[in-house]
Amino acid sequence: MQILLKSFLAFILVTSTIVTTGQTKPSKFTDIPALTAGLQKYQKALGNDFVVIVHKNGKEVYKREFGELKAGSQEAVGAASQWLTAALVMTFVDEGKLRLDDRVGDFLPVMESYSKGYITIRQCLSHTTAIETDMPVFRSALKKKKFDTLEDEVKSIAKDRNMKGKQGTQFYYGNLGPNIAGQVLEVISKKNFDRLFRDRLGKALGLRRTTFMSDGVYAENPSAGAKSSADDYIKFLTMLMNNGMYNGKQVLSEKSVNEIFRMQTGAAKIVYTSPLSQGNAYGLGCWLQEKDEQGNGILVNCPGISGTWPWIHRGKGYSAIIFTKGEMPDQQRVVFEEIRNLIEESIQ
Repeated sequence: MQILLKSFLAFILVTSTIVTTGQTKPSKFTDIPALTAGLQKYQKALGNDFVVIVHKNGKEVYKREFGELKAGSQEAVGAASQWLTAALVMTFVDEGKLRLDDRVGDFLPVMESYSKGYITIRQCLSHTTAIETDMPVFRSALKKKKFDTLEDEVKSIAKDRNMKGKQGTQFYYGNLGPNIAGQVLEVISKKNFDRLFRDRLGKALGLRRTTFMSDGVYAENPSAGAKSSADDYIKFLTMLMNNGMYNGKQVLSEKSVNEIFRMQTGAAKIVYTSPLSQGNAYGLGCWLQEKDEQGNGILVNCPGISGTWPWIHRGKGYSAIIFTKGEMPDQQRVVFEEIRNLIEESIQ
């Protein structure tokens, strides 16, 4: 009886320590104590609740939850959706059902009707369609319901928005191009965008908490409508790091992965870029922060306004994600750069 009582008291003591210190049970994580201590300094800047996961050479080397956010919690990932969308498009390219230089007018007659048919899938995914878009300051104010379906949105883009120049000549970071590409996929497959993602990438990668499903207020949004978890998104990054292979299955061809990482904007004039990515080049659905002389991305990322920041460093052989809760419109790039440097120092 005394042994049982002592065991129970010991359990209460351990549980109490965990609760009072705010630490999570170490057995759930791959920890690097010095990295954890360093990350705690950024807890306020990241909204208190965040998750950091790092994989190197195909293995998890670090995983930690801070605050109340769990690695399996589903949150909106904002513009980090675009990396997922680009990969989904490339599954169609791998199957020969689509080419990056196909004209959208070949699939969407409404685009042809309004002289936008010559825009290509590549230009949609690299923000070089030259279709006029909303100024960034107004985007967050658009809270009312606008479109019931992605098809309705594309019809509006075709009819109501003008061309600001010849397609391929301007880079304007926004949400129009990926949504046009998403509608092309719906036409080819006769399935909605969320179903396509779940069937083609969700199942292959074992993504349990990732969806583009409409919330009943907005249409499905390939540009910024994904919800995911840190556990799910790191699987996607691991697949890209492994040249399209995941758990012994070739999810994307190596050629398609390299195309995602290749600079796609050419000589297009930079009209607007994300404040988080000033000075970076652009691939398909992702930013190339560092690239080689041939324009192939080495340090590649896709930050969203929600604060979630996924990235891959092909040169150093690791992938990582800072996953946050809720929108953080005042986030600072310098914070994420400091965290990236901290991670790289810790995993060497």
